[in-house]
Amino acid sequence: MRIGDFRASYRHDEALFATPVQRLWFALFVLGLLLFPWLGGSYLTYLACLTGIHVVAATGLNIITGYAGLISLGHAAFMGVGCYMMAALASLGVPFWLALPAAGAASAAVGVFVGLPSLRIKGLYLAVATLAAQFLLGFVFREWDAGTGGVRGVNVPAASLGGIVLSDDARIYYLIMACAVALALAARNLFRTRIGRAFIAIRDKDISAEVLGIDLFRTKLLAFAIGSFYAGVAGALMGYFFRAITPEHFGLALSIFYLAAIIVGGLGTLLGTVLGAAFMTLVPEALRGGVALLSAWWPNAMALLSPVREMVFGALIIAFLVYEPHGLVEAWRRVRRFFHLWPFKT
Repeated sequence: MRIGDFRASYRHDEALFATPVQRLWFALFVLGLLLFPWLGGSYLTYLACLTGIHVVAATGLNIITGYAGLISLGHAAFMGVGCYMMAALASLGVPFWLALPAAGAASAAVGVFVGLPSLRIKGLYLAVATLAAQFLLGFVFREWDAGTGGVRGVNVPAASLGGIVLSDDARIYYLIMACAVALALAARNLFRTRIGRAFIAIRDKDISAEVLGIDLFRTKLLAFAIGSFYAGVAGALMGYFFRAITPEHFGLALSIFYLAAIIVGGLGTLLGTVLGAAFMTLVPEALRGGVALLSAWWPNAMALLSPVREMVFGALIIAFLVYEPHGLVEAWRRVRRFFHLWPFKT
């Protein structure tokens, strides 16, 4: 039973994994990711790829909103910038290991520009400003035929590594998961640094943070830049995954999707980001599967219950907000505390 948290050195205090048990679980998790395509089948691998992309994008939004306290409704547009940048570079023969960071850098530049009003406005007003950026960039995606292909979209050549073409879900899965794990660990390390702690200070009380010497303007722009970089990489991964991209992929609904993911998972927590992204990806599929099962006995179930499925999905999100306002991560923490203190009561 855990009875304390005694740390005797700075090295122990700064360790990414505090205990050998945590390192063991992480190693088992990585092993499970490596074996998943061989054990899960094609459909589950497809869902795992979607979840990995959503984890990267939601992590970026959680950096902006959950940690820095800056509401953004233009995250899908940042993903679109990264995706179209990657498509342009891939068409020129640029390998994916250069196209991905370039896509992230392009989105970061756009994110900095969108974040410029954050020094003067915040809260609902900042949300409206980022919403305007969402519609403005969506208009560019639809109308700029030379750069984005307009409403027809663009086709993306498959990524390749050492002569191996990542053309199917089982192969692109490893690229997506490698990026998701690497970027999640980078975000975890970010919030052990001065920059990450400055984000949290601004979220908690920006006036106090400024009194302590934190440059609000620079730090807020940096939060937008880092979060948008994650969105750009996620958009590029989405392009490599779907191989055909249109402006409809990056609409307002996707921005709302990621905002709901970090709220359901838990604002300001990386584990909550992963849980929320998985929840938002898998629950609609589970509801769709339930409707498909009913179709065996009720032939018109798919047509009649399709709107009900969306209502059930929305009701689940509302239930989490009402009964678990701190998100899925808080439920996970209660489970951990139970086993840490068992057989004693919490």
